[in-house]
Amino acid sequence: MSDVADKTPESSAELPAAMPTRPPEAPADRDFADSRRRIVVAGLVFASVYAAVGLRLVDLGNASDDHSAALASGSTQVSTARPDLLDRNGEVLATDVKSASLFAEPKRILDVDEAIEALATVIPEMRTDESIRRKLSSKAGFVWLKREVSKQQRQKIFRLGIPGIGFMEENRRFYPGGPLAGHVLGTVNVDNQGISGLEKFVDHDMGLADLRATGLVADRGLKARRLSLDLRVQHVVRDELVDAVRRYHAVAAIGIVLDVRTGEVLGMSSLPDFDPNHPEQALEKQNMNRATAGVFEMGSVFKTFNSAFTLDSGKVHLTDSYDATSSLHFGSQKISDFHAKGRVLTVPEIFIYSSNIGSARMALRVGAEAQRAFFDRIGFHGKLETELPEVAAPLYPKRLSEISTATQAFGHGISVTPMHTAVGGAAVINGGLFIPPTFFKRTREEAEKVAVRILRSETSDKMRYLFRLNNTPGSGGSGSKADVPGYLVGGKTGTAEKLENGHYSGNKRFNSYLAAFPMDDPQYLVLVVLDEPKAEKEVGAATAGLNAAPTVGAIIRRIAPMLGVMPRYDQGKPSVASN
Repeated sequence: MSDVADKTPESSAELPAAMPTRPPEAPADRDFADSRRRIVVAGLVFASVYAAVGLRLVDLGNASDDHSAALASGSTQVSTARPDLLDRNGEVLATDVKSASLFAEPKRILDVDEAIEALATVIPEMRTDESIRRKLSSKAGFVWLKREVSKQQRQKIFRLGIPGIGFMEENRRFYPGGPLAGHVLGTVNVDNQGISGLEKFVDHDMGLADLRATGLVADRGLKARRLSLDLRVQHVVRDELVDAVRRYHAVAAIGIVLDVRTGEVLGMSSLPDFDPNHPEQALEKQNMNRATAGVFEMGSVFKTFNSAFTLDSGKVHLTDSYDATSSLHFGSQKISDFHAKGRVLTVPEIFIYSSNIGSARMALRVGAEAQRAFFDRIGFHGKLETELPEVAAPLYPKRLSEISTATQAFGHGISVTPMHTAVGGAAVINGGLFIPPTFFKRTREEAEKVAVRILRSETSDKMRYLFRLNNTPGSGGSGSKADVPGYLVGGKTGTAEKLENGHYSGNKRFNSYLAAFPMDDPQYLVLVVLDEPKAEKEVGAATAGLNAAPTVGAIIRRIAPMLGVMPRYDQGKPSVASN
């Protein structure tokens, strides 16, 4: 016992003062704890990223819905199909072709700057186009970036693989003939909607715009529309006008070919013209459609209408004579003849010598009221009713007076479109029926339903005689250079001085020739107008008989066989008895 007691204090002194609660942490354990903390943090980061990606996918899903909604609501214009336009023989004048347009869905664009730089490698102008940046930076579901990109551009952009950038196939209008019939056909805008010519008529007057608005326009199956134009005739008219502009150094030219029995326009050209494949050209002032949208003082061509209405009145006869010895005076104003004969002239001589004095005396003999009534009937006091939207209204004196009656007798003081003149001319020589012009096919029966008699058939017979007499070689008429052997051409010249600053210019003229063939049974009318033609030679005149008339002759020589008019050589000089 004592031994044990003695050893206890000594044993206690050898033990540590305090015992630890847990063993000390080893270095390996500390590394494990740090790794676990890093894993947790990384997990949280990845979770956040995945959550952001998920939200972005939901957002992009909504963007796709926005795109679909935008197209469905019509807030974004997508070009739709149009019917083909064909000439009277089935040749294609205007048709739809497929093209690709570049669009973007801004909500899908991850980096606007990067997208612009990539696109600029194919379309450089996008780098500096601020509108592109604004579009791509917007929150819109769908925006157009460029309409009608080329096939090469499409392939290159596709290979870039830019998110949110895509292509849509659209209908683009194509005109195989280029400028050949530009003013008749008109053109369309970037959304394939008609903005001029018959393209505009198809949209608004035929209801295509309404169908498009209701979403009923299919991509295929639209019935082609056949026009009255004959592509062959149209080519000849334009070709001869181009040659005349070059040959006579004219600033502009107009040509019209009508079927006098139906009112169908077989050809119409106005130079300078434009290529409807490039719609921006139509906005240039010099490319306006002068045939229907320009009004002009037509000059002595109007003696056609003066002779017709005075003969129809019964107060003037082919056998009558009028004094053209000296000028007519109305106060300070004087009417004289360009090629004065200085003698009394018969009615046929007044016509073929183009006497202003004689024509004025004939009109004054019948009276201002009768002249105005006839001009109303023949359409010279209002817009023509036809399918082309570009039709101008005539300008004419509102107050009747002797001087206005006299000057209108030879085409001054009244301005009409060349188409007015052609349609009026057709009525004068087709038996006296005014038939509104049309650019779509029309049968003889359909024409008879809209025809209005404005002259007695006997008067029309007399006018055919005067037309043919003026064209017959050796008669002294001003239209002899338009004669085409075998085709019995007849017509009337017009050489009008142009108005400049309120005064008539002595060296700027508006020349025209109104003709028809064959005169024993008129079928077709041809009108050619040359604006400011110059003399073909340094020394010479620049009258209509020397430039507009030969141009008409060249057109008839080429189109008559195409139209099935057979030449005849059994007709001599016309006589009053035969008419």
